[in-house]
Amino acid sequence: MKIAVTAQGQRLDSGVNPRFGRAKWLVIYDLNNDTYEVMENRQNLEAAQGAGVQTASLIASSGASAVLTGNVGPKAFKVLQAAGIKTYIGVSGTVEQAITQYRTGSLVEASSPNVEGHWM
Repeated sequence: MKIAVTAQGQRLDSGVNPRFGRAKWLVIYDLNNDTYEVMENRQNLEAAQGAGVQTASLIASSGASAVLTGNVGPKAFKVLQAAGIKTYIGVSGTVEQAITQYRTGSLVEASSPNVEGHWM
């Protein structure tokens, strides 16, 4: 099983990026074999709109079953839900700490977005 973490850098000791759609990096961690890959999300850093939806689509294409992040808006949340990806918000600390919290069941799955959309 793979999980995606929005990250401020390319390593497990990087901080979790609280901005879902505008996170520069996505760490895709494979829980089955404890390996990870990093996806760059640069195209969405300066997007005028749609960054969350595009990031959600990128995560869906990675095969991740869950995403750990700080905040997520309504449009991105809908895309993640439609793809069957569980969303965990309010996540902070390092990527490694977030993965540990996920593994131990310390995170609660979100039932709704926690920020308003910018273009609603």
